[in-house]
Amino acid sequence: MSPTERAIESLPPHLRRFAVAQDYAAYTPRDHAVWRHILRRLTALLEGKAHPRYLAGLAATGIEVERIPSLDEMNGRLARVGWSAVSVRGFIPPAVFTELQCRRVLAIAADIRTHEHIEYTPAPDIVHESAGHAPFIADPTYAEYLQRCGEVGFKAIASAEDQAVFEAIRNLSVVKEDPSAPAAEVKLAEERLAAASASVRYASESTRASRLYWWTAEYGLVGELSAPRIYGAGLLSSIGEARHCLSPEVVKLPLTAGCADQVYDITRMQPQLFVARDFDQLFEVLEAFAATLSWRRGGDHGLETALRACTVNHLVLSGGRELTGRVVERLTGPRDLAPGLSTMLARLEGPVLVSRGGTLFYAWRT
Repeated sequence: MSPTERAIESLPPHLRRFAVAQDYAAYTPRDHAVWRHILRRLTALLEGKAHPRYLAGLAATGIEVERIPSLDEMNGRLARVGWSAVSVRGFIPPAVFTELQCRRVLAIAADIRTHEHIEYTPAPDIVHESAGHAPFIADPTYAEYLQRCGEVGFKAIASAEDQAVFEAIRNLSVVKEDPSAPAAEVKLAEERLAAASASVRYASESTRASRLYWWTAEYGLVGELSAPRIYGAGLLSSIGEARHCLSPEVVKLPLTAGCADQVYDITRMQPQLFVARDFDQLFEVLEAFAATLSWRRGGDHGLETALRACTVNHLVLSGGRELTGRVVERLTGPRDLAPGLSTMLARLEGPVLVSRGGTLFYAWRT
């Protein structure tokens, strides 16, 4: 069994189905030429602009400039730092991405961008996922941040509208990456995203967690505000963004947990970026953000957030029993039952699962 096959085999079934084999022989000479062109330009461009650990991290994680990386070779290197990588097909659901990250598994899109989109692509590809994310996993501090960020994102509550927005963004990125897509198809995809976005009632915890991840792991800068270095994977893997991000055209702001309230457009280069003091500050910001979420606050706040979301959620009771279902009603009592908890009764719609410590007791439909 190859290192990548072992990585896939170690996943639980609900995650394993998103993994695909990397068909290395399917990469064409043009694909390798696109990789070489991008990596040669990026490594030259990023000299003195990326965080010093980046270029050293390329070699440490088995990524070469001259050819598309083999996941088997990458997994041989990543195993030394307790991580692995699996190949996926394009965008995967946020909950899948974050759970993989919790497990110290890097999801790498198997496809490579076309030569028409060498400078920037809105779709995930092997340039972004491997040359962007993997090098910093060789740094223990940053690797721990990625894992913790995955844990926070996985526990954040998503709303019913989040899935529609995700599907619309995925569709638009695929259409924009296709050089043969007619203008009418692009316009239709943009209208679909606009409609999905317009239906959003509020920024869910999951949305805010994804924004925090975007402004740090994807599009983060680090160091002095006046002369920052690049560490975000989206910047490191895009010739256009790497050149653009340090220019005076881009507003540089000090990183705070407030970045979770800043919206972004995945299909365009970013007009503003956040600068972390150092990698240690990432943990400070993540902790400040996590303290606002329902799984940390619990009580009435958590139940009200679950009710508002209209999605299936996992509730942990004080005695350790766990309920999984959709909260559809919350009744308050005449006085608080505990600090921050006045809810006397919460009604869930099924199927409802009852468990303890992750072990299922029984389930029923309502």
